[in-house]
Amino acid sequence: MPAVITTPKVTVIPAKKDRPSNALSNEVAKRLRVAAYARVSTNNEEQLTSYEAQVDYYTRYIQSKLDEWDFVEVYTDEGISATSTKKRDGFNRMITDALAGKIDLIITKSISRFARNTVDTLTTVRRLKEKGIDIFFEKENIHTLDAKGELLITIMSSLAQEESRSISENVTWGQRKRFADGKVSLPYKRFLGYRKGSDSLPEIVPEEAVVVRLIYRLFLYGKSPSAIASYLTDEGILTPSGKAVWRASVVESILTNEKYKGDALLQKKFTVDFLTKKQKINEGEVPQYYVANSHPAIIEPEIFDLVQYEMKRRKADGRWTSCAHPFSGKILCGECGGIYGSKVWHSNTPYRTVVWQCNEKNRGQHCATPHLYEDEIKAAFIATFNLVLGNREEIVEAYHEVMEALTDTADLDMERSQLQNELEVTMGLIQKAIDENAQRAMDQDEYNRKYTDLCERYESVQARLAELEAQRLERTAKRVKIKMFLEQLEARDMLVQAWDEELWYTTVNSVTVLHDKKMVFTFLDGRQAKISAEIWKVT
Repeated sequence: MPAVITTPKVTVIPAKKDRPSNALSNEVAKRLRVAAYARVSTNNEEQLTSYEAQVDYYTRYIQSKLDEWDFVEVYTDEGISATSTKKRDGFNRMITDALAGKIDLIITKSISRFARNTVDTLTTVRRLKEKGIDIFFEKENIHTLDAKGELLITIMSSLAQEESRSISENVTWGQRKRFADGKVSLPYKRFLGYRKGSDSLPEIVPEEAVVVRLIYRLFLYGKSPSAIASYLTDEGILTPSGKAVWRASVVESILTNEKYKGDALLQKKFTVDFLTKKQKINEGEVPQYYVANSHPAIIEPEIFDLVQYEMKRRKADGRWTSCAHPFSGKILCGECGGIYGSKVWHSNTPYRTVVWQCNEKNRGQHCATPHLYEDEIKAAFIATFNLVLGNREEIVEAYHEVMEALTDTADLDMERSQLQNELEVTMGLIQKAIDENAQRAMDQDEYNRKYTDLCERYESVQARLAELEAQRLERTAKRVKIKMFLEQLEARDMLVQAWDEELWYTTVNSVTVLHDKKMVFTFLDGRQAKISAEIWKVT
């Protein structure tokens, strides 16, 4: 029997209508808790006026609707970029309050004032939307709780992000143009020794320059960056950023910054990502610019070069110690070449004594060189310097004749200039080879051979340039050391009668201890003088 097909019967179930409002009901329509967000991205006077105007406008606007809204607060960020929300304290506090149920509606001028990063914008909007919190962007006339709100926000925030990219690129271009023009600007708030002058160039701060010169002098006296940092901290001298405690890294950065000799290497770092503002050290990815004599120098160029030489030498020699004592790192064992260190004998008795002896003895080395008392080393130095002082006129006259020949760098400078030209030519040939290979078909084996040869030539020239720079630095350092030594000789009209720590630092390079307490003093000019215990013996 065939199945009977019946026509489906559809019954419409009408929607439930809202219950008619009762005029006599005590229920009151929910009042919205409303906040506003205002931000300017720079600290100039014009922007600050805009910032104050925004705060005043939103405060008045929300309070004018007190019959519908409850005023919460105008959250603000002043002088902060909008490319990321991480460092915007006012913005982040507002979002925290909103998610905690304290805000129903946020009013802001535009998407670009809210954030120029698409991801940040949409992430924040969605977090608030899940909690039923609306954001109203006045300029774009967008409510985020509207159906079309998110699509419009995505489009508008993408445009804002591209605007931010354009601004970042313009700023970067402007900075590099200033670099190419040799215009120098320093981070003055955390740069010791300089302030911005009336001509917008660095100007020396006299009281801070004293500290900079002290740091350089202590280093040349033999102290390491860590020892200098401890000294400055103990003396109550504040760091460049105003902190009480110095770090060795801060001292080392001052000792190696060419700006203290009046020059400036520009674009040491560059911004990798305009959104994250992440920076990295420039290792050749973008151009650098070296500007000589760009501003007044705090440290004489020759002294600066000597410090660089000394820093390199100490690290290579493994003598990067605390150097807290004038003798640290300067007294050497004539038998094994080890460094003398201080030792305390009978430390817990009335006979407590400090002596200096070869450190290798504590490591199993049986050196026959004797230990020395501090008074003995001081007496030997005074006697030796006085011997040298007796030949002062002869020494000074001899050095004046040969000084230029010993330390002249003209030949190195000429070769360096030639090699720098060769470097530019070779780089041009490398680029030309790459362009030709990209534009037309070439035998790749031949191209690779040519490319490899050019790269090896480039690296060879670079290596030679590094050698020349090391030789030039060594000659400059030698000239400064001789100059310091001669200045001490010429300044002394009579024999030295007592220990003089500054005289020690500015004349002695090292002391080698031999048997029977004989010592060989090596002065900064390279001159050596041997002295026996009979001459300097302490009575």
